[in-house]
Amino acid sequence: MTRIGFATSHRFAELVADDQLAVARLRAMGVDVQPIVWTDEVSRVDGCSIMVVRSCWDYHRMPDRFHEWVRALVARGVPVWNPAAMIEWNTDKRYLRDLAARGVLVPDTIWLDRGEQCELAALLSARGWRRAVVKPAISATAWRTFVTRPETARSDQAALDEVLAETGALVQRFVGEIEAEGEWSLVFFDGAFSHAVMKRPRQGDFRVQEDFGGSSEPRLPEPAIVEAAAYALRQVPGAPLYARVDGVAVEGAFTLMEMELIEPSLFLATDEGAAGRFAQAILRRL
Repeated sequence: MTRIGFATSHRFAELVADDQLAVARLRAMGVDVQPIVWTDEVSRVDGCSIMVVRSCWDYHRMPDRFHEWVRALVARGVPVWNPAAMIEWNTDKRYLRDLAARGVLVPDTIWLDRGEQCELAALLSARGWRRAVVKPAISATAWRTFVTRPETARSDQAALDEVLAETGALVQRFVGEIEAEGEWSLVFFDGAFSHAVMKRPRQGDFRVQEDFGGSSEPRLPEPAIVEAAAYALRQVPGAPLYARVDGVAVEGAFTLMEMELIEPSLFLATDEGAAGRFAQAILRRL
């Protein structure tokens, strides 16, 4: 029997409910699916025809170990989806700079290297930004991400310095449309648009993740939004099995916030056919 691994983290050893929908479809097709906790002994992957990286939601806290694990899978002859090179490229948010160079619209961003010195107050003043978002270059689920303003920049400086001591960072102009209109998440399988949700932060916050009180609802985006997201996806080096393209409509133009290619929630429960489409896309990779 064909065996597929679904990589996950220790906290979600039996997979999250959304991924269980895809697993049920695969098992109904006669495929053996095995959850694999990525921090366990790598020999557990032996016998897997492929490894689908899913809810490894702690990878950003130990990225070097995560990449070593992915490379170990490849060395053992287990194909990884999305591919190892794509995962490494997508881990560091400076991939947005690559996509911007290829014509993808992204927020105004200052890119900072590890160990670089940056005075937040001076940066905001020079840019004329009333609000900005500070993000580690390697992060997930808004980890160590915060909003700064000219009034708080000096007190926020220590938080930026801590990030830069460990990794690079991004300082982005705050995109207010996230508060007013929400953020799109468009899901693609094998490069084809599947379904979408609109995510919104809770009142008084800027983070759209459910961990921070954010909410989401299924929505059908206008064709122009889908095409803009598809264009951004076509600029990714390689052919991803799955992708979640997150963005915001700013003055009618789709602005990419994140290109999620490692472990995004795919919102399979929000669309009746989504789990089946994902399962079929996985089977095609066999």
